[in-house]
Amino acid sequence: MHDVRGKQVVVIGLGLSGRAAVAALLDRGAFVLANDARSSLTPPMPEHPALRLHLGDHDFPLAVDCVVVSPGVPPLPVIDAAVAAGIPVWGEIELATRLLVQPAPIVAIGGTNGKSTVTSLLGALFERAAEKAGDLPVFCGGNLGEPLAPHIDERFSTVILEVSSFQMERVERFRPRAALLLNVSPDHLDRYAGMGDYADAKGNMFLQQTAEDIAIVPSDDADASAVCLAQAKRGGARIVTFGTSVDADVRVTDGEIVDRRDGEIYLRAPIRLQGAHNARNVAAAIAAARDLGISPEIIRETLAIFEGLSHRMAFVAEVAGVRFYDDSKGTNVGAAVTALRGLAEAKAVLVAGGRDKQGGYDELRDALADRGRACVVIGEAAGAIQSAVEGAVAVAHAATMDEAVKQAFSLAKPGDAVLLSPACSSFDMFRDYKHRGDAFVASVRALAVAS
Repeated sequence: MHDVRGKQVVVIGLGLSGRAAVAALLDRGAFVLANDARSSLTPPMPEHPALRLHLGDHDFPLAVDCVVVSPGVPPLPVIDAAVAAGIPVWGEIELATRLLVQPAPIVAIGGTNGKSTVTSLLGALFERAAEKAGDLPVFCGGNLGEPLAPHIDERFSTVILEVSSFQMERVERFRPRAALLLNVSPDHLDRYAGMGDYADAKGNMFLQQTAEDIAIVPSDDADASAVCLAQAKRGGARIVTFGTSVDADVRVTDGEIVDRRDGEIYLRAPIRLQGAHNARNVAAAIAAARDLGISPEIIRETLAIFEGLSHRMAFVAEVAGVRFYDDSKGTNVGAAVTALRGLAEAKAVLVAGGRDKQGGYDELRDALADRGRACVVIGEAAGAIQSAVEGAVAVAHAATMDEAVKQAFSLAKPGDAVLLSPACSSFDMFRDYKHRGDAFVASVRALAVAS
């Protein structure tokens, strides 16, 4: 545990993670200057004698002991100045793991796509094991769900954290017992200078690992796997691989997932998570769970009932022979391509668009050429997506989600799918991906009633 009592700490960015960091620091006796570029906050920060607010800009003195940066905060001169002055700069996860009243093994899950599914599955696996053993509860959160900081005074048997590249930019002693980097594909290039910087940020999770720890990376996509393996080798952990290649430690075949480390075989048919991409997600989760002592029996029991996440390839309804799927969590091109190619239906009308992440849409065009019936574009990136995919499929514009659903239905044929997998963030039209997915589901249900 790190002692912050009496220390002067600046917290930059007062979203969910920033507010959690402020509360944790105040509870531990620190003096906090809470900073946000917004001139007002909703809801307002609660009053506290050790808390000062500086809103509207980032122009404040750096006579402090530490700076804590929320993951959504972009690079700032004041952060550069703190680093130059030798002041520690941490993210909320670094802070929270230092302040935990009782350290517990950490499982960290990163990657461009699939990390929320794997995090939730690992949470379910460890929770089931803890319940059966009468052990302490499991924390499952981070970038998915709740930040860790509000829970620093609780005791856990395991801490499972989804970690984003933003969260891993500012770690120093963060050391997961198991670190999973599922994949790296173009994303957030509006923040990073290039793919190398983006991959390095994700790979920071491995830096403090030792031979007592495990690093889990894919083995089946030569280029992407090489990137993940190179990142894992930045630390000192044992490396375990998963995927479809014959030499993967946890190998996916057409009907089985085979853990070559212990010879256990997990049949794919009883697993509720279906699709080739989910089989790889399950293999990654098995690699971590077995290494940390979860039995094959508990793994099989959990896989038979775990249904996955809302807004992640979730079936919504069938209307006049057209099946609608909500993949609002598909916030980058790689995720949208995986979702489109993973459909059971031969053809799909894709609903895509939102706030562009500067990654390019060539892969999406290729996938639409193979599997697309049409594409309905929405949001700020509508023009960019249309320019990229026009010629591969017919393209239609929609101003609202309701209009997008109706247009997609009119373009689809019986036996097709309509897939919301936007390949973009949601913040141009919606609060977040959940709000976007909820709007899609509501529109589909209204269409079903009217049809």
